[in-house]
This record gives sequence, structure tokens and C-alpha cells, in this order.
Amino acid sequence: MTTIWIDVEDLFDYAVANPRPSGIQRVEYEICRCLVTAQGEGAVRFLRHTDGGRDFRTVPWSAVEALFAGLTKPKDDDGGADAAPAPAVGELTPAVPDAPPPPRRLRRRILSWLARRTPAPLRAPLGDAVIQQIGALRSAAQAGRIAASSIRPRPRPAALPAPMPAPATAAGSPVALPQAGAADPFQSAEPGDTLLVLGSPWFHADYGALIERMKATRGIRFGVLLYDIIPLRRPEFCDQGLVRIFEHWLSTVLPHADVLMAISKASADDIDAYGKEKGWNLKARPVSIPMGTGFGTPAPAARLPGRDYPEEGSYALIVSTIEARKNHILLFRVWRRMLEEMPREKVPTLVFAGRVGWMVSDLMQQLKNANYLDGKLVLFRDPTDGELSTLYQGALFTLFPSFYEGWGLPVTESLAFGKPAIISSSTSLPEAGGTLARYFDPENTAEAYSVVRQVVEDPEGLRRWQSRVAREFRPVSWDEAAEAVLRALHEPAPAA
Repeated sequence: MTTIWIDVEDLFDYAVANPRPSGIQRVEYEICRCLVTAQGEGAVRFLRHTDGGRDFRTVPWSAVEALFAGLTKPKDDDGGADAAPAPAVGELTPAVPDAPPPPRRLRRRILSWLARRTPAPLRAPLGDAVIQQIGALRSAAQAGRIAASSIRPRPRPAALPAPMPAPATAAGSPVALPQAGAADPFQSAEPGDTLLVLGSPWFHADYGALIERMKATRGIRFGVLLYDIIPLRRPEFCDQGLVRIFEHWLSTVLPHADVLMAISKASADDIDAYGKEKGWNLKARPVSIPMGTGFGTPAPAARLPGRDYPEEGSYALIVSTIEARKNHILLFRVWRRMLEEMPREKVPTLVFAGRVGWMVSDLMQQLKNANYLDGKLVLFRDPTDGELSTLYQGALFTLFPSFYEGWGLPVTESLAFGKPAIISSSTSLPEAGGTLARYFDPENTAEAYSVVRQVVEDPEGLRRWQSRVAREFRPVSWDEAAEAVLRALHEPAPAA
């Protein structure tokens, strides 16, 4: 029986500096979980990197489970991920204005300071942050670790240093990586086995050479799930150096792929078109994989001590990292105009739920200067899964004005909670929203204003829309996503 070997090094690296999973980590974990359930842990095994990224070592599924549990469960108050900084006006955070930052948050601030002072040749690893859409804090931590181990600036390395110490699991004990000299099951990988990438190992500059060597020495197949090519299609949302890193990874890795998958038809078509434009010699045509809906393990609604929550039925919600590409500034302008032209009590509060990311310093300053629209716009930082359930359940409707997406998990999450979604008509989002969402051009603030105001001024119409969503939306299970991955592995689509 053939074995599927899944590279999960990126999950462990991500967890070093991030309190919550982003969309990539959620998708990767849920598909891994369902593959293990469907095939058994003996047929699906998991790998981390050794020898400076030149080989792989197996880790048990229990280690991956514990790692993800640590990302999704509330932490304790002593420096845990749920501890928040002193609140500004308009931020829904613990009401302790004079409390100092918790230790973990303070460590991330120090790493950010180091990143700004890191010599240019050492900044390449920062590219992973934008590409993976996991926030500036992750990149700062990675750059800080490299800077701490560097005596002087050197040319951009061919690969990152050996894997960093494993982060603590939910139980507080480290996830150990087997010693290099120990016997490892991956050494017995056989021809016909598949090495699969479901996440984001783009930090590894020599990944293409690694895959080429694994295929040549072990005769294994290689499959990869791609999320989007935003750094290539919309580089204005990324650092120039990061764009080069991402293109280098794709151009050197994808030609080795026997199976190419993407998280939407829009992404699959985009990748296929870009590969043809650049003359990549791809063995396989990208095929779309249906994305599961919501949390694989439903999170019961939760309210954490010390946090203030908006009143149920009083607000509209956007769940997303706050970054330039997500276009939060359009919603700020829409709400500001509604408050100018409508009675204040008729305008719902706008809630931004997510991490403050990158390229939004101007927006954050505008929010403060506008006093968060005098309380009509609030920022709910780093919500847990349970808090997201609470926020979704209490929202009137949700919004997602992004310029460019590979799929749109918050859209299907909203529909799964029975909440209407007003979203961008760009890229993959119509696939996620279907006929149950309402759309606007993300470049057109006036059009967005018209669509949103019409919904706000028609409460009865909103109730009918909500009833239709609850009645007609069909969630996709993560088991279906995993089954589609297995079909793609067994029946890859040949390149044209």
C-alpha cells in the first residue's frame, strides 16, 4: 500500500510566533485530519525538516494535533495569546488601560524592533509573512531568530537555517523532532508513495532541489495544494523582495509536481495562465479542490473574562486579518458616509475581528483620528474560535470587501452561521458566495455604499435574506475536501 507523506514543517514554524491560525493553517490542518480519518495514520504520515532543510523526518499525528490545539484554544492570562494590549477607543479589549503588555506580546514587539534593524540580506525570510498571509509578527520573529544567530550580514542564504526549536503544545510540553541519527520511517519511502504539500513551505529557497532529489532517490511522486498567486498578480500588496522569493519558489517547485491542486477554480485558472505566460513546463494542470466550511471541530460560542462583546443584533462583522488587500478602508469610508447621511441610531456598529497585519498603518491612524467613528467602529483583536462563533451568531450580516482572494473562508463561515454576506465580486469570491451573497466592485466605494445602505435600510428584507441563507446554504464538509485531494492524487490532470 502506498503512503502519503505530508510536509508540515510550515505549521510548526508558524506556531513559534503566532497566537491564532490563519486560513492556510486551518485548511492544511483540516485536510490532514480528514485524510488520517479516511486512510489511517499508517497510510498518511507527517514530516518535518532536518539537516538545514535537506531531508525529512517523521512526526506523529498526535504532535500535529497538539500543535493546532495550542493555536486554537484560549491560553492562560500569563502571556497567552488571548492577553490583549491596553485598549484604544473603539477597541473591544480587556478594560485595563494601564496593564503592561504580556510577556509573549512583548517578545513579539522586540522581534519587530530587531526586524527593522536587520541588514538587507537577512530580510528575505520576511517574505514568508506576506506570502502566507499570516501577519507581520511572524516575519519579525523569523527575521529576529536569523539575526540573533548571524555574526555579520551575508548574501541571501540558499535555505533557512535548521528548524527552530519546536513550540510548546497545548499541554505545555515541547513537540520533539527525532534526532538525526535515529532510524526514521521516511527512509523506507517507496516508489509510488506521494510527498504532499498542503501548506506554505515557501521559506525554503531550495525546496525545488529537495523535491527533485527525493523523486530521484526514492521514486516518490510529488503533489502540492496552492492557495493563490497574489504576490505575482497583485504585487502592490507585497514587498518587492517577497515577490521574488515567491516566484522563485513556484518556478523551481511546480515543474516537479505530478499533481497540482488549488483551493478554487479562479486560483486554478490563474496559476495555469501564469505558468503559460512564464513558460513553466508543468506536468499537470491545476485542479480545484472544494473547501470545507467553517471549523472542522465546531467551536461553541464563548465569551472570555475581561473582554467586552458587542450587543447581539447591533452590528455588522468582517472577520479577517487587517491588511491592505482586504480593503477594510472601504468599509470605514462607507460607514463614515452612512453616519453623515443617516440617523446615527439606524447605522449598525461595524466590527473588525482579526489581527492587525501589514500595510495598514495609515488606516489604523485614520481610525484613531476619527475616534473609531465615536464608537460605531470597533476593533476586536485576535478572537478565539469560540469568540468568532459568538460574533458570527450575533451579527446582522457580514462583509468581505477584499481585492483578491484564493477562496474566501469567512464568506462560507458566515453563510454556515446563517448570516447574509455582502462581498467583493473579485476573483474567487463569487465561488464562495454563490447566489446567497450580494456583491459590489471592491474598487467602487459608491457602489459598495449603495449595496450596504440598501440592506441597512430594509430590516424586513434582511430577515428574508437571512431565512433564505439558513434554508438554502449547503456547507461542504472537510471530508469532502480530503476526498477531492485523494481523487486528484489518484487521477492527476495532465498538462495541456
